[in-house]
Amino acid sequence: MNTPISLESALTAVAGTRATGRIEGDRASIVVDVSGLDAAARDTLEAEVRAAVSAVPGVAAVRIALTSQRTSRVILAVASGKGGVGKSTVSANLAIALARAGRRVGLVDADIYGPSQPRLMGVTDAKPTAHEKVLNPVQTPYGVPMLSMGMLVAADQAIAWRGPMAAGALTQMMDANWGAADTLVLDLPPGTGDVQLTMVQKYRPTGAVIVSTPQDLALIDARRAIDLFVKAGIPIIGLIENMAGYACPSCGAISDPFGTGGAEAAAAELGLPFLGRIPLDIRVRMASDAGTPPAAGNGPEGAAFQAVADRVAAWIATST
Repeated sequence: MNTPISLESALTAVAGTRATGRIEGDRASIVVDVSGLDAAARDTLEAEVRAAVSAVPGVAAVRIALTSQRTSRVILAVASGKGGVGKSTVSANLAIALARAGRRVGLVDADIYGPSQPRLMGVTDAKPTAHEKVLNPVQTPYGVPMLSMGMLVAADQAIAWRGPMAAGALTQMMDANWGAADTLVLDLPPGTGDVQLTMVQKYRPTGAVIVSTPQDLALIDARRAIDLFVKAGIPIIGLIENMAGYACPSCGAISDPFGTGGAEAAAAELGLPFLGRIPLDIRVRMASDAGTPPAAGNGPEGAAFQAVADRVAAWIATST
């Protein structure tokens, strides 16, 4: 004689400890923990749980709620205060370099009005999916899932949104299904507006990385970005000097079209760590346009980004 299937045994058989539930009359209410699962795995588990519970004698209807326990996640805000200093390029390469160093990294393109990460990460044709109105990040060739407004609108379409709409888009990306990611790298827009305020007030970044070129004009705006984070109580991880020194491809001579040492001097003046220099190199530009970030390779340009990422990783290890 077969023993009737119980709800507990049915759930254990397909979901282990991930699912709990109860039966009231002929209706079963089930809660399934899908923490760390991607969209496909969540859908599969939900279908298996539904089928198993439906086979329990007396059950005519099954209601399933999916939950995800929030994990302690490091949020790194990459900011500049000024456009045109290569912040997005630094963000993409920092994310990849941190992933190569062993962290599980997601990338959020929070530059709502000027999203460039899809091109930088080589996923210009990718579109995110959604499950119950929660976005699923797009997987990139470099092991770094990402989300960007550039995946949701046409490349030539202007995003003419007021501040609250931009802040809402940021919230959707931040609250996406980041699964097992232990680190989110945020490519923030220039300035100190609504997106930045939403970020520091609602999500409280673990730390901020400031990107500047060596010239005084860029450093003035970088100081404004620093002031925003300091007033919000967000630690400054350090400054990166981008476009620092140009090596002539013909003769190898180094010139400094944007000056030299400005960000390092500013870091010293402000009592902040200096994270390193990224050279002004045509190979970085060409790789970025091609969607093959230098940090994914083993050349000298990638090594410069990796050195910066190693210092950021060391800060995370000692400060979180």
